[in-house]
Amino acid sequence: MDVSISLTNVSKSFGNNQVLKNFTATFPKGKVTAIMAPSGGGKTTLLRILMGLEQADSGTISGMEGLRLSAVFQEDRLCSNLSPSANIRLTSPEISKSEAAAALNAVGLDGCSHQPVRELSGGMRRRVAILRALMADYDILFLDEPFKGLDETTKELVIRDTKLRCANKTVLLVTHDEDEAVAMDACQILGL
Repeated sequence: MDVSISLTNVSKSFGNNQVLKNFTATFPKGKVTAIMAPSGGGKTTLLRILMGLEQADSGTISGMEGLRLSAVFQEDRLCSNLSPSANIRLTSPEISKSEAAAALNAVGLDGCSHQPVRELSGGMRRRVAILRALMADYDILFLDEPFKGLDETTKELVIRDTKLRCANKTVLLVTHDEDEAVAMDACQILGL
């Protein structure tokens, strides 16, 4: 599909709280777009509208038709009793255990592929959640503050791996950190 995603005058309120007001933007196909705003500024709501988890009050969205979606939410949303490898293979059953182990190794998670994710640290679980989304078959990737909770060295490793795995894919990155947007080679940084 060679279509960019376009939003025109998208608005959303929760009661008297308007979180999006006439937001208009184009997200180019095959590129990373970063979205920045203060906390409560509508970033997550925008992603949820694009994913079909919320309905906009008004406005139009085009270019999402027929796209396969993958996402990293602010919460890890992992199956706590399953191993990192099994969590990855839930969304990508065609991936072999050895491929999952190699992916885990690439982000510094070697040696933990068989223990339940509930036994992992928060940063380790975060990396599993990122890999699960990256290894799924998708056209557009939604990343909602994906690198939060990672120390600088681990963040650099994970960003490098993320860029490799999502090359030439459409990516919407929500972040509070402009350095993350730059490191992900965002073609544009949009404020809400």
